[in-house]
Amino acid sequence: MSHAVQDRPVAVTPRRPLSHARLPRWTPAATALGSIAAGIGIGLGAGWHSKVQWGLVAALVFVLATYAITTKVEGSRQAKDRVATSLVWVCFVLAVVPLLSLAWVTISKGLEVLDGYFLTHSMNGVLDAEAGGGVYHALLGTIEQVGIATLIAAPIGLLTAVYLVEYGGGKLASAVTFFVDVMTGIPSIVAGLFVLATWNLILGFGPSGFAGSMALAILMMPVVVRSTEEMLKLVPNELREASLALGIPKWRTILKVVLPTAIGGITTGVMLAIARITGETAPVLLLVFGTKLINPNPFEGAQSSLPLYVYEQYAVGTDASVARAWAAALVLIAFVMILNLVARGIARWKAPKTGR
Repeated sequence: MSHAVQDRPVAVTPRRPLSHARLPRWTPAATALGSIAAGIGIGLGAGWHSKVQWGLVAALVFVLATYAITTKVEGSRQAKDRVATSLVWVCFVLAVVPLLSLAWVTISKGLEVLDGYFLTHSMNGVLDAEAGGGVYHALLGTIEQVGIATLIAAPIGLLTAVYLVEYGGGKLASAVTFFVDVMTGIPSIVAGLFVLATWNLILGFGPSGFAGSMALAILMMPVVVRSTEEMLKLVPNELREASLALGIPKWRTILKVVLPTAIGGITTGVMLAIARITGETAPVLLLVFGTKLINPNPFEGAQSSLPLYVYEQYAVGTDASVARAWAAALVLIAFVMILNLVARGIARWKAPKTGR
């Protein structure tokens, strides 16, 4: 008995294109401009006078519009990716705008008074409410106090980090790490009170720039330890093993291999610590007292500093004193910026050469 073979229709799967619709490259920029316009319009319509509110509304509209437009054209999967990218950009802008605004206001107001006379004269003989005077005595005090604090804290912090990474182990290293973490969060006023109680009250020394430097060193030390520790951990163990395999002692391996490899990160960490203590006012107010005179001796007598000078001049409240406060703030920012540039140059100079 023969069976007839019947042809059955074969289901054909429709071909999907390898490429799908994509938004033009100018879409993010156009969406951003539209979001800014929408934020301004909503802010004006709601009667909001704060431009911060306008910016937050514009950021929210930008994220929502990006998701809606991308979902319509490219699909939900690509929309989620674009939303994540948009959130990164929004956070970046939210971080940069206050910094640029701060820099612009400080520069625009500080340049009104900042000149050669302001940098080379003190407030000796000038009333705080009057125009004139300069910041030389405060700049000199800041340089000396920060320099002494760095000479105290940087070697101790560096050697402590070397011990924790290269030699440390057991309960002692755990205890040191714990106390370093605790010291990282100590308020500056506590460090100032500690030095005031020991150096001034118990030992009987008077106010001086050195007393302020010791308090600043306490604040600086844990930052140096933690940053240096992390940089030393990034050095590959193969470099240490190769050096030790050649019969080189461990101390020389650390000095000639480990530290030069991590010198860039170590320098950056030290500069971050210096930037932190440069703007501290509370320890200086407690231990250095401040003065209108030029005192080049940090070990005897009251001294001034840039943060304390800014605080004192702004507290007076007159137009002349407030202008001097802005100019001193600009000098302080420039001082930290110059230190960072010098540190980057030293790090690049001392970094190990990778080419032939």
